[in-house]
Amino acid sequence: ILAGVMAPLWPFVLAAASGILAIGMPHSRSPALHHLTKQLLQTYRKEVRPVHNWTQATTVYLDVSVHAVLDVDTQNQKLKTSIWYREVWDDEFLSWNSSMFDEIREISLPLSAIWAPDIIINEYVDIERSPDLPYVYVNSSGTIKHSKPIQVVSACNLETYAFPFDVQNCSLTFSSILHTVEDVDLAFLRSTEDITHDQKAFLNDSEWELLSVSSTYSILQNSAGDFAQIQFNVVIRRHPLVYVVSLLIPSIFLMLVDLGSFYLPPTCQARILFKTSVLVGYTVFRVNMSDEVPRSAGSTPLIGVFFTVCMAFLVLSLSKSILLVKFLYDERCSQQEQTLLCLRGDMDTNQRQMDPGAQLAGVTESPVCQEDQAPSGTLKEVWSQLRSISSYFQTQDQVDRQELGWLALLERFDRLLFQSYLIVLGLYAVTLCSLWVSWSGG
Repeated sequence: ILAGVMAPLWPFVLAAASGILAIGMPHSRSPALHHLTKQLLQTYRKEVRPVHNWTQATTVYLDVSVHAVLDVDTQNQKLKTSIWYREVWDDEFLSWNSSMFDEIREISLPLSAIWAPDIIINEYVDIERSPDLPYVYVNSSGTIKHSKPIQVVSACNLETYAFPFDVQNCSLTFSSILHTVEDVDLAFLRSTEDITHDQKAFLNDSEWELLSVSSTYSILQNSAGDFAQIQFNVVIRRHPLVYVVSLLIPSIFLMLVDLGSFYLPPTCQARILFKTSVLVGYTVFRVNMSDEVPRSAGSTPLIGVFFTVCMAFLVLSLSKSILLVKFLYDERCSQQEQTLLCLRGDMDTNQRQMDPGAQLAGVTESPVCQEDQAPSGTLKEVWSQLRSISSYFQTQDQVDRQELGWLALLERFDRLLFQSYLIVLGLYAVTLCSLWVSWSGG
């Protein structure tokens, strides 16, 4: 009788027991995720562009955030940057009803298992190691989000004329390598204003500072078709303070020290030693700092031109002092030799006048004649000595006049060189100030 009464109640008892067990055990989502992934990829063909209507283009939304400037190679015209690259597109074959799969609205799928756009950077010149992220996120509507960090080594026209106050503008152009705009179109994931002023992720502790990242959309037309492309212009500028302290200020100090050598006497040998020391110091400075100045085949930095001009002035000033001392020394030696020759000629004349044969002939003459000729010979000897002394002083006076003429010419050349020094330093100071102002305004 009891069994007959309880028989209709067994279904309710089992239902209540199953409800209690369901409440006591955690709810598992893995079977639903597994079934969803299996259902999506079971019949999926990654070789085919994921659209039902083949005439409809697949729009890929791009976004770029510059993280750091790793290297600027001016000699090879290459820029190495670290960027965070994001692309979003819709896959019409990867959508599902979330209510049928335990309200799963987003899953991750391997990138190698689905179709992905063939977007490349046209300025690529080298392959660098970047973290490999093999998964993408897919939501229930079929929208795929792919994000990855990239180290980009790209070709860039680097201008070094205004170094160290230079501003570089390098472009990163993204486009499809095979699909024309009728198949794959590009668009911005964010507004161009947000991309331009986005500097939150950039590392400002490096040598370079990020100014802006402007972006433009265009269509490239060629014989293979029309290709959509998006160009990001990365504008960076260098922090110049370290180069001002290590290059410009020491160079200006050395030139100011060389200017002090113009206050030494032009014929002083200490001036040659002083200028030689300055030239050696400037040469050592140039050799030690040669790696700090960028080298480029297209343009020469203005600071390199200034260093060359300063070196030329130092060599010209030192050569002028050496040639002057050498010339004055040769003039004095030649004049002294001429004076000695004149004196030697007068002595030979006197010796001929006192010839032994004449003396023997004079012995046979009468004493009266000897007394008459003695004063005459003494007067001739005195007259000859006076002429030699007069010739010596005339020669010395001529030498002094020539030295005064060369010294006057040297003083004029020194003044001209000193003024040229001041003009070059002034022009360079004005140029540096204008470049600094332009750099600050940039």
